[in-house]
Amino acid sequence: MRYGENDRESRNVEDRRGRSVRGFPFPGGGGQIRIPVGRRGGGLSLTTLIILGALMLLFGINPLDLLQGGPGGGLPDFGREIQLPRGGQPWDRQGIELPGRGEQSATRNDDEIKRFVSRVLADTEDVWSAVFARAGRTYEEPKLVLFTGAVETHCGLGAAQVGPFYCPLDRKVYIDLSFFDELVRRFKAPGDFAQAYVLAHEVGHHVQTLLGITEKVQQLKARLPEREANQVQVRMELQADCLAGVWAKLTDEANNRLEPGEIEEGLNAASRIGDDTLQRQMTGRVVPDAFTHGTSAQRVRWFRRGFKSGEMQACDTFNAESL
Repeated sequence: MRYGENDRESRNVEDRRGRSVRGFPFPGGGGQIRIPVGRRGGGLSLTTLIILGALMLLFGINPLDLLQGGPGGGLPDFGREIQLPRGGQPWDRQGIELPGRGEQSATRNDDEIKRFVSRVLADTEDVWSAVFARAGRTYEEPKLVLFTGAVETHCGLGAAQVGPFYCPLDRKVYIDLSFFDELVRRFKAPGDFAQAYVLAHEVGHHVQTLLGITEKVQQLKARLPEREANQVQVRMELQADCLAGVWAKLTDEANNRLEPGEIEEGLNAASRIGDDTLQRQMTGRVVPDAFTHGTSAQRVRWFRRGFKSGEMQACDTFNAESL
């Protein structure tokens, strides 16, 4: 992606890398079971946390549900309960103006990855602030928390093994930057824009929270059995993919951010982290009823749809007959 020395870095980055944490959340009984992390004082190592995460998956527990207030127990009419702002003025993209970009830097420093995500976050702030302002609303900028291994949040304790995530209770995005290495090594999804897509997806969840969609989804899931709750969650995740595509379109139109081939990087990343692809890699089989994020094809389709239109109205996954 094209970033220069004059492109601003977001001030909403909290660097908690290297800090210790106090506990690990488990389902049932409310609250957390406090388990120390690290070798000092007899605590559990991060390897042990990985094993715990694997056991959760083995017993059908989605680690992300621990962070997002998991599903509770006839599929509803999504469109009647959960809606994006309607099309046309003032929520379309016409007339949105964004700050210009600086000159491209020819060199990279030792902490370039932190600078990169700070600049991507700044771009999301510019885009969504402009979109919300056009609708007469104020965009509340989320915080981005960088952590190592595990991190305490208002949604419980998050481990790097679940990947980047968003906590609606504190309105913060959390990421262990080592995940970007995983994108390359494990998921075969290299490139700057693959990384930017991951962050933009989590910011998409923040947009959903500001619009009241997250709360409605959680309320709806609490009334449904697990299978139907998972279907609702899939629609929410695909909408965040679509919103990431909207962001990519608007920031590129304003600042010429994307290099040739970078949209393909984002599409590749989306395809590599679809539920069907991940399940096949982990277990050798695909269980559609356990999907929570959508198939590879669905994630690609909705990101592409957001990018092609550049408008939130294209991302109405809850009214879509087919995903």
